[in-house]
Amino acid sequence: MNTMNPWLSNPVLEWVIDAVHPEARVASVERLHGGISALVCRIVLSVHGEERSVVLRLFTNAEWVREQPDLALREAASLRRASRASGTAVPQLIAFDETGERCGVPALLMTRLEGLVVLDPPDIRQWVDGMAEALSRLHQVDAADHGWSFTPYCDAGLLDTSSWSQFPGKWREAARIVTGDRPSAASRFIHRDYHPANVLWKDGEVSGVVDWVNGCIGPAGIDVGHCRVNLAQLHGIQAADAFLSAYRQYAGDSFAYDPYWDLVTLIDFAYWPPEVYKGWTDLGFTGLTTELVAERLDLYLLSILDRVSS
Repeated sequence: MNTMNPWLSNPVLEWVIDAVHPEARVASVERLHGGISALVCRIVLSVHGEERSVVLRLFTNAEWVREQPDLALREAASLRRASRASGTAVPQLIAFDETGERCGVPALLMTRLEGLVVLDPPDIRQWVDGMAEALSRLHQVDAADHGWSFTPYCDAGLLDTSSWSQFPGKWREAARIVTGDRPSAASRFIHRDYHPANVLWKDGEVSGVVDWVNGCIGPAGIDVGHCRVNLAQLHGIQAADAFLSAYRQYAGDSFAYDPYWDLVTLIDFAYWPPEVYKGWTDLGFTGLTTELVAERLDLYLLSILDRVSS
């Protein structure tokens, strides 16, 4: 390993330099937190006396790479596609090592966006409004000919919440709905992992959306639902509902809400016993317990089933 840091080898740093500028010098390396499936570092390079910050993702989870060997290629394609969005910034692709030939594992290098993750805002309504507006802009990107399509993470038919939920029967009802007929929905270019830890803020406004490795074509309701279930865990049902209301306002007639997609994304989180997401605690968020997360998932489920019945 390079003595400057405990994470990146010399071949990796050499690849970064080759991609940015052959005369660049590595000034510093900082590991970034908030994700749990890859090693992400901010690298500051000095090029002819000027500093340039880039972000490197190394796909170090061997099981994930075995299951999806095209991770770096997918994120590269998703970044290129997302860069077409008007009014919502995303990192710009610099280079990617699809197979790990240079870096030992698949890797992707991108520009660094200004801003910080906000998980406990002073004004929750303003916070969810900003995230909803940014998402609505991303969903306006042309969805044609992107090479990856949405698939659920879990088999809802195998869902069993009896070990932790107060309402296992209600979860079985949700699973029956999800395994039934899928409603029609317009195809959109979606982030697939849209939640507060992937949204950056600066001066009270969204400054960018990061982590595009799951970008694909699918229903807008998947992004909306994924963000809502994260908000329900962080701050409760009211925050999740405020996000939905704001998104519907920004998306207008281009979005037809269906609680089915909320259930799909919720089951992704209930498939295993609930826990406090490590990405949140790494970013300094406190106050959650496993018991509180389980309670909030139960209550959120009941609120969605109410929407289904109405």
